[in-house]
Amino acid sequence: MLRLRMTALILLIGALTACQISQPSENDPSSLLSDRPNILWLVAEDMGPYLASFGDSTISTPNLSRLAAEGVRYTHVYSPSGVCAPSRAAIATGMYPSSIGANYMRTTSYTEVTGLPKYEAVPPPPVRMFSQLLRQAGYYCSNRAKKDYQFRPPVTAWDESGDEAHWRNRATGQPFFSIFNFGVTHESGLFEPYERKTVIPEDLELPIPPYLPDNEIGKRDVWKMYNNIALLDEQVGKVLDQLEEDGLLEETIVMFYADHGGPLPRQKRLIYDAGLRVPMIIRFPDKWRAGSVEDQLISFIDFAPTMLGLAGQNPPTYLQGQSFLGTADHQRAYIHAAADRFDGFTDHIRAVRDGRFKYIRNYLPGQGYYLPVVYRERIPVMQELLRMRDAGELNEIQAQWFRSSKPREELFDCENDPHELVNLAEDPQYAEKLKELRVEMDRWLAYIGDQPDMEERALIQHLWNGEAEKPQTEEPILTESAGKLSIECNTSGASIGYRKVSSAETAGTPWEIYSEPIQLEEGVQWEIQAHRIGYRPSRTVIHPAIR
Repeated sequence: MLRLRMTALILLIGALTACQISQPSENDPSSLLSDRPNILWLVAEDMGPYLASFGDSTISTPNLSRLAAEGVRYTHVYSPSGVCAPSRAAIATGMYPSSIGANYMRTTSYTEVTGLPKYEAVPPPPVRMFSQLLRQAGYYCSNRAKKDYQFRPPVTAWDESGDEAHWRNRATGQPFFSIFNFGVTHESGLFEPYERKTVIPEDLELPIPPYLPDNEIGKRDVWKMYNNIALLDEQVGKVLDQLEEDGLLEETIVMFYADHGGPLPRQKRLIYDAGLRVPMIIRFPDKWRAGSVEDQLISFIDFAPTMLGLAGQNPPTYLQGQSFLGTADHQRAYIHAAADRFDGFTDHIRAVRDGRFKYIRNYLPGQGYYLPVVYRERIPVMQELLRMRDAGELNEIQAQWFRSSKPREELFDCENDPHELVNLAEDPQYAEKLKELRVEMDRWLAYIGDQPDMEERALIQHLWNGEAEKPQTEEPILTESAGKLSIECNTSGASIGYRKVSSAETAGTPWEIYSEPIQLEEGVQWEIQAHRIGYRPSRTVIHPAIR
């Protein structure tokens, strides 16, 4: 009898243990997922957490609210830059923009203002766009349609990138990673004439940030921002409808986020939370942790290792981020950000933030915060701020942005001072926090090799290894043997792409990523290109058809 009881007890313990193992942990949905789950990104431009699901009930966004109710809301997600291209560089590579030369906005334009040559970010040789790593793992990767990474993507980056890119173009049964970018919330959506559909009431009561004028011009632009978010919600809903029509909702990880903070003056391009903090929602299959809130600190550089892990891949060791899902031993203690040149105007600012406080170091303290970016000055409320400045009508808060200089160090309590208006750096009560974040910034700068006071011209020379011109990827070397074609490139870090060009049917087909010798086919030509990120791509080489 005792033996029977012991056997029953062992079986019960085993059953309970099995149940525990089969359940996903608090931060690990992997047991719910297939080996290669579909991944869908819905990406807004220029948008802070101005959603009911993030505490802002100004407007209704039913599609995003549904996504939040069925998913996990991440409330402390930060871009490493307050503007799009450096932010996208971080997402695409998993590297801090200021560690790879991607921190200056518009490196291939504004040369007539800067007097600098056109250049691109140049990551270390092993770095790949993580979409390429997913392609190598068998994913169909599509991008609709914005790129803007501070470098030209290699031909191996995407199966498809353009206005018609869609997961529906993949092979049957192939897992996909698809991005849909929505430009409706972009800063340019505040320009006049504003001719978009009116979705929200024009007399809606609106929250006006204290650094903007609470007058008809200010209210009008804030109204446009919220109306654009409502239009975004409609567009997001259409993509989600397509996912459900295809029967893929419960096989797909759906992730919504914005490429940096809000579009209004003193938001975009700055490294206050209004420029860095974004909403993020992830809906997992089977509604894992539906309706829950996750407040861990997350940086955009954490996206690549997280997505690769969800796809069953081991993230490369060069990545500077860490996964925010799975069995990570610890969560991030700090996020970091940088601001340098925006279009034709340069500053050098670095920031580090923990869960409550932000430390900012200004490398050009003799220069004011405000930069007269022409593009931003097309916004009516920006024009109104400049008029009020010149007329002496700004209040103390509004005037802060237009000070002629700024302190070398700033410290803000982002919890009690969310608009970052009260500098605590000189307050003895916060001396230990100031010291802690100062040390953390120094550690981070050394870790990523960032030299904030390096002139941009010197940075270009560093990226180009002292050469006067942008480096060129060497041509692929083709070797034919036993009916197979082997390809090499002597440029360290180059990716090699190839595709058939034998007929009208194969023209324009996606580039494949070379990894092993290609089986040659009778009557088939091959188009081949090598490209290291930040270099000029090689000349495209044609291997002639065999007969």
